[in-house]
Amino acid sequence: MKFSHHAFIVSLVGLSLATAQATRAQETPAAPAQAASAPATASSAASGVTSQATASTATTPAAAPPSSTTPVAPVAQVTPPAVTNAATPVAGAVQTIPGMPAVIDPKNIYSETISGKISPAIKDDLARVYVPNLRGNSVSVIDPATFKVVDTFKVGRSPQHVVPSWDLRTLWVTNNAEGSNDGSLTPIDPRTGKPGPAVTVDDPYNMYFTPDGKYAIVVAEAHERLDFRDPHTMALIGSVEAPQCKGINHADFSIDGRYAIFTCEFGGYLAKIDTVNRSLIGYLKLSKGGMPQDILTAPDGHKFYIADMHADGVFVVDGDSFKETGFIPTGPGTHGEYPSRDGKFMYVANRGSHKIHGPRHSPGSVSVIDFATDKVVKTWPIPGGGSPDMGNVSADGKLLWLSGRFDDVAYAINTETGDVKKIPVGAEPHGLTVWPQPGRYSVGHTGILR
Repeated sequence: MKFSHHAFIVSLVGLSLATAQATRAQETPAAPAQAASAPATASSAASGVTSQATASTATTPAAAPPSSTTPVAPVAQVTPPAVTNAATPVAGAVQTIPGMPAVIDPKNIYSETISGKISPAIKDDLARVYVPNLRGNSVSVIDPATFKVVDTFKVGRSPQHVVPSWDLRTLWVTNNAEGSNDGSLTPIDPRTGKPGPAVTVDDPYNMYFTPDGKYAIVVAEAHERLDFRDPHTMALIGSVEAPQCKGINHADFSIDGRYAIFTCEFGGYLAKIDTVNRSLIGYLKLSKGGMPQDILTAPDGHKFYIADMHADGVFVVDGDSFKETGFIPTGPGTHGEYPSRDGKFMYVANRGSHKIHGPRHSPGSVSVIDFATDKVVKTWPIPGGGSPDMGNVSADGKLLWLSGRFDDVAYAINTETGDVKKIPVGAEPHGLTVWPQPGRYSVGHTGILR
């Protein structure tokens, strides 16, 4: 979408809203029955989904029928951002889903997000850090050159994440209105740093974009549902129900874009989704822990890392066969995961508490994992304690920006030394994003670019 110097057109989407959602803190679901799976996608190596304990009986979960929506007016379509250079795929090209940009390096899906590869479409965007304040119903805007808040503006209720769109032209604030039914998405024009009129959307806890740019996937956490929407108007196209995925919230995609894996915060499960047919493939029960949070695809595009806030570490899962293959201890309250700009390391935020609403000055830290060895090579404690949560890496790779969830600050962490700057922001900051970032397109969350 365009704003300011381009015409900004947003159509409000009419939805039939569900009953008022319960707050995340109140969710205490019973353990789901043993998961069942459908046949694997074309890129899967196994014919079904298994748990670590016992194999399941194969079934085919049915995708929910598309929900009705009020017709929306046509909007201006956006041309995908141009690639910074004329890179061509290396040998062993990946057969991606139609419309998805080519995988340049099959050994490193982050090859186009290294420092310097800023798309021409966003080169004039303001250098800013956007921090959604969950209890403040606002967004704090930080100038990374001065480490000062230069703007604060109101948004909808309970803003959770700031999500770059697939085409990199809009930053969407996901206001899921915890405990209510008046959720919305607030668009920000990254060239001006200013918000536009909100779009009414049911329970947008988080949001992703399929790698072909065809759909926005709104994560309706309280409803255990994924809503596939038009990525520009946010008109509802169809939904996928995931009833055993209590607290569905974070995701990442396979190298070919054919499937995504979502975490189920309240129950210790993962859900695998067919992105082409918009259907549920099956579930995987993690072997220990029980509170999976963020998830990140490894550079090879097949392995996935799952942060678990109760297990205090990162599960390793083979995405194609959908089997757990390892575990990496990190620190208390393991929560967020971000790749380094060179694609060699993963920064893991340990929130310092097992509680959804944790105390101030917890023993929070950041663990640095070597992708090549799956070993922790560094740990950076937050001086004086803290609660590092969600964020991203600066365009030059020199700073890791994270929200301090229960300390009402944002952290700017030096990726060479681990030194920390703290910037006061609003009440309960959550999924901040750093902008602009290198890359060709975004698959969502706080700016996972490829």
